[in-house]
Amino acid sequence: MTSVPHPSLPVEVGLTAAIVAVSDDAPMILVARAGDASHEAALPSGPFDPLSHRTLEIGLRSWVSEQTGVPLGYVEQLYTFGDRGRHAQAGDRDPHVLSIGYLALTRRGARGALASGAAFRPWYAYFPWEDWRAGKPATIDGKVLPALRKWAARDPDRPNAYGLTRTERVRMLFGDEGGAFDEENVLDRFQLLYESGLVEEARRDGRASPLIGEAGPLGEPLLHDHRRILATAMGRLRAKMKYRPVIFELMPEVFTLTALQRMAEALSGRHLHKQNFRRLVESSAVVEPTGEMSRDTGGRPAALFRFRREVLRERPAPGLRVGKRG
Repeated sequence: MTSVPHPSLPVEVGLTAAIVAVSDDAPMILVARAGDASHEAALPSGPFDPLSHRTLEIGLRSWVSEQTGVPLGYVEQLYTFGDRGRHAQAGDRDPHVLSIGYLALTRRGARGALASGAAFRPWYAYFPWEDWRAGKPATIDGKVLPALRKWAARDPDRPNAYGLTRTERVRMLFGDEGGAFDEENVLDRFQLLYESGLVEEARRDGRASPLIGEAGPLGEPLLHDHRRILATAMGRLRAKMKYRPVIFELMPEVFTLTALQRMAEALSGRHLHKQNFRRLVESSAVVEPTGEMSRDTGGRPAALFRFRREVLRERPAPGLRVGKRG
């Protein structure tokens, strides 16, 4: 059988950054277009221009600087996103966009004036089911699980590419029927909500699902697949902070152990036992005392610490191994 050639569709390479800062114990994500009644917010992004951008990262930093005015510190490449439906609709002849996603970190004190339209937004506004610091989020039992159970019951035995049924995925990802909730699986949870038609992006992409709108709004949407890119960044950061000291890219130069614990809780989305956390930090030798005290605690003065950079030469995985959720 002779295949019929399709007319070629132009491809464009885009660069998209999930830029994280922390403000008042709240993880924040930088959006280049804050959004209004007629537009969804978007992560900083732009096309890669091989003539003016010598490297992909140079291109990314250029777009971020132009759109937000924020200097970037730590940057790492996440993944290349190229699924059909990200931008194109049937009959659309615009270029198909391959978007290379990045995770970037910036300290709160490093931020200057933001460019027009840029703003920092709480990342849990986009993923309210991910914040377990005060216990299980009400939206899981109130909205997410009832809708997902209905979705799973429609075809309970259909396996996905990894051999897991719908019911098994709901149990493994959202802790249904005694299953665990692993904070690193942010992307897998969002993918499940997208596949079942429970997030706005599914409706916007024309995904056929009888459950679209079933649970009401589940977090704020972002333009294109930017919420998927943000989910990837959140999961990467949550995992990486356990074996690399990336958390200190977000901390001030000196800090109390209480402030460090609050930062770890904010990023991981779960409460940590104070004494266990302190024993972990002290035994890992990732910080050292400055010999000074902070009196800005509202109570007794607290010892100040700094990141001990020598640990990077002493062992290969100097992170904060806060462990798994019980």
